[in-house]
Amino acid sequence: MKIFAIGDLHLPGGDNKPMDVFGAHWEGHFSHIAKDWLEKVGEEDLVLIPGDISWAMQLDAALEDLRMIGELPGKKVILRGNHDYWWCGINHLREVLPKGMYAVQNDAMLFGDVAVCGSRGWTLPQNGNAEDEKIYSRELIRLELSLSSARKLQAKKLVVMMHYPPLADGGGETRVSQLLSRYEVDDVVYGHLHGASLRGAVTGCYGGVRYHCVSCDGLKFRLYTLYGGEAETENGDAAQNTEAFSAE
Repeated sequence: MKIFAIGDLHLPGGDNKPMDVFGAHWEGHFSHIAKDWLEKVGEEDLVLIPGDISWAMQLDAALEDLRMIGELPGKKVILRGNHDYWWCGINHLREVLPKGMYAVQNDAMLFGDVAVCGSRGWTLPQNGNAEDEKIYSRELIRLELSLSSARKLQAKKLVVMMHYPPLADGGGETRVSQLLSRYEVDDVVYGHLHGASLRGAVTGCYGGVRYHCVSCDGLKFRLYTLYGGEAETENGDAAQNTEAFSAE
């Protein structure tokens, strides 16, 4: 089983929202993603999608976007991003997801010998911002619930999905990264960053955990190879958009 990741698909959600307003490189972006996906992913492979999947405001409007993803090969695991307003109660969402698509929320799932868990995360609280602190602390609780669930699965590898960057800009330690190190996570995939913000993204090792920024525009709209295949070669372009470093 190969494992891939790509975040921030930003599909239209029924409103035909053009993404090229964020730059000409976004024009027809999902067709580029789908082409690469079809070339790389087999039915037994796994694709992790850490948030910002659809611009839809309601679940009904997001279903077409979810079906588009569902028609592509492989098993897909999705996580809520800050723009996924359509994300409803987890039980109902799981009932309507396309076959082979799974949603993570406060729990974990086992695929072969790999446990997958995660939480959305939040922006780092700054300057005593009480609201950000409240949400950030709540996301820490949700992340630990998910990590605790994953630990019970006794998998050989533990992969965490997050939407917000788990490290500070440029690679500084956070309460999230401390938690991830304490649970001996193998890999973390995250997104949320776009354009110039990608210069502060981290793809590299910190505190024994490997971090991978997988925002789709940072990957030139190609899937990131996490496990299996020639990962270093296939991810070569992605490394140009991020800062690789080691801080063991």
